Amino acid sequence: MIETKKLSLFLVILISMISCHKQTQNLSETEISNDPMVELLAKMTLEEKIGQMTQYNGFWDSTGPAPKEGDAKEKYDHLKSGRVGSMLNVSGVKEVRKLQEIAVKETRLGIPIIFGLDVIHGHKTLAPIPLAEVASWDLDAIEQSARMGAEEASARGINWTFAPMVDISRDARWGRVMEGAGEDPYLGSLVGKARVRGFQGTDLSKNNTIAATAKHFAGYGFAESGRDYNAADVGTVTLFNTILPPFKACVDENVATVMNAFNTLNGIPATGDEYLQRDILKGEWGFEGFIISDWGSGAEMIAHGFAKDLEHAAILAANAGSDMDMESYAFVKHLATAVDSGHVDIKHIDDSVLRILRIKEALGLFDDPYRYCDKEREKTVPYHEDHATLVRDMAKKSIVLLKNEDRTLPLSTEQKNIVVIGDLAQEKTSPLGSWRIGSDDGTAISVIEGLEAKDVKFKYKSGPALISQPASFINEVIINKDDRTGFDAAVKAAKKADVVVMVLGEHGFQSGEGRSRTDLGFPGMQQELLEAVKEVNDNIVLVVMSGRPLVLTWAEENVPAIVQAWQLGTESGNAIADVLFGEYNPSGKLPMTFPRDVGQVPIYYNKLNTGRPGPSDLVFWSHYIDESNNPLYPFGYGLSYTQYKYSGLKAVASGPKSITVDLTVSNVGEMAGEEVVQLYIQDKVASVSRPIKELKGFEKIMLQPGESKVVSFELTEQELGFFNTKGTFIFEPGEFTVMVGPNSRDLSTTTIEL
Repeated sequence: MIETKKLSLFLVILISMISCHKQTQNLSETEISNDPMVELLAKMTLEEKIGQMTQYNGFWDSTGPAPKEGDAKEKYDHLKSGRVGSMLNVSGVKEVRKLQEIAVKETRLGIPIIFGLDVIHGHKTLAPIPLAEVASWDLDAIEQSARMGAEEASARGINWTFAPMVDISRDARWGRVMEGAGEDPYLGSLVGKARVRGFQGTDLSKNNTIAATAKHFAGYGFAESGRDYNAADVGTVTLFNTILPPFKACVDENVATVMNAFNTLNGIPATGDEYLQRDILKGEWGFEGFIISDWGSGAEMIAHGFAKDLEHAAILAANAGSDMDMESYAFVKHLATAVDSGHVDIKHIDDSVLRILRIKEALGLFDDPYRYCDKEREKTVPYHEDHATLVRDMAKKSIVLLKNEDRTLPLSTEQKNIVVIGDLAQEKTSPLGSWRIGSDDGTAISVIEGLEAKDVKFKYKSGPALISQPASFINEVIINKDDRTGFDAAVKAAKKADVVVMVLGEHGFQSGEGRSRTDLGFPGMQQELLEAVKEVNDNIVLVVMSGRPLVLTWAEENVPAIVQAWQLGTESGNAIADVLFGEYNPSGKLPMTFPRDVGQVPIYYNKLNTGRPGPSDLVFWSHYIDESNNPLYPFGYGLSYTQYKYSGLKAVASGPKSITVDLTVSNVGEMAGEEVVQLYIQDKVASVSRPIKELKGFEKIMLQPGESKVVSFELTEQELGFFNTKGTFIFEPGEFTVMVGPNSRDLSTTTIEL
């Protein structure tokens, strides 16, 4: 009888263990405790876990009937069965709430969904494109811009953005430079941290904050030939000193998620790169959030020749540390089989799911799944009048004055016979730039409208149309190359003008993802029009609207005034008019080097010296035989309507591994202005060749006419050290050159020995 009872008890325990195994598929080393997320994980089936690791694009108008067939029905069935962890490109309180209700009320465990959207430079109200914002060198303003985007997006149900993009890039041919912080890892790191703070705030559970994503991990900005999605092949010194620092900065700022990249890096697709994702990001850096793939990047490992098929791609991605699959269906279709067959350890699944659950917990979604579904916030926040003021201020700070011969600018509202030329001057959509999914076409203030608001008297002639078909985000822009309508009328009007304001550049959808270019000049007939106007009138103010550095060499040689106005968002025209007429003194500085010729690209300031830097009377030195090595406009460059003087540079050792730098900056002009004081260093002799100069500090100061300020910097081991070929951060004592000035070219210099 006793033995029978023992046998019965054994069978009960065995059945219980089998049941538990089916539910949890073994929590591996994760210990079930009082942690609610660990307890929730213990209740999940393998299929439910993999569901949390799956993200679907919006597939159904949730206000209508449920889908009855096809791909949409399959996704809908997954949604109702708790096999969807996230959705993207769904916005609006009504839509989001309906989908969230299905996840919370109709699934077995009621785990809420996290809703993602590309909130890149605003949502309804658009700030300047990210590259333009960085030209402000104003970290507080950049943070506030991201804060505004978070407030607007969160009011429409969004709680996760795929930003900031912190890819460093030295190649203006790559269209996605518009989305990043430019070429410098020091500046890019600070901007990344500012944007993470703006999106996430100090409390991610508040309903006006959203989870941020540092992307694309890693090397995407080094795509060969500047061609999007192309391979990247760099050495470890470049990887550790240039590519990775902005990501590490975002991790230090507690960024919620990281997105891996489309590209291969040294032959390994980023989505399947265990070294990047497990060893560095989750291991060495201690990243506690989760990694999301880029759109379909898991499946794209097949085209890379790295994965045999989609099942193999799922195995590679999961083992490498990719936690959530965006729209490649690899995890949802094949991961369960891969776990059952032993190709993927369940501990990897548990780790990924727990990371995802913790971000949802941090967002407060378990306490209130509908915290982002406030109809009253949706009616007011995305349309708040203060946001227009904020983005106008951001836009003014982003404008860079490239040339101002004979003080052509600022213009006077009393000037007579001003002629404005250029199709882009009347555009109300192009200035919004790329990556503006939440905004509406035609909502930008055009340059024409900005001038009209100043009560300026002018005539407008558009010249030839820039594009020949309506532009869209998913199609290539068709440039007008043969319809010359308006060309002659524009030139005729320019002939009689006292001053000609020409607004030229790229269409907003000529930069961004998939928009690589080999020709960095003005598209279409714009260069021809500029030259024709120059033949009849020398007094030209050129306003350049673009998403990247363009080749402006002819303009620099022939036009007296050039303003780099980027794509400035909703308040574009007002901001440009503020600068042209002197209501705002431009203070922007370039975050990327502008080449003289596309043949110089990639071109960047923090280059290595080479063994034959030259110049030499003989041909045997590192140079071009048909163009200067020098850029047209260097990194950090930008003029003002006033003039600044730098003096009294001193650098003294403040410790065995630190330097204090002081100098005086004076406004010797006639207008108040802001100057970005920039500090660069060179480690003269090191165990790894160091760049000829590296940005290691900057300060933006306001100076009244005749005012002087002492600016001080402290260089520590962090700024003076570097990563060696093995990724170890080291400091080496020796001689350092310290350089301070208004840009990376025009610098006062001193040396110091440590």
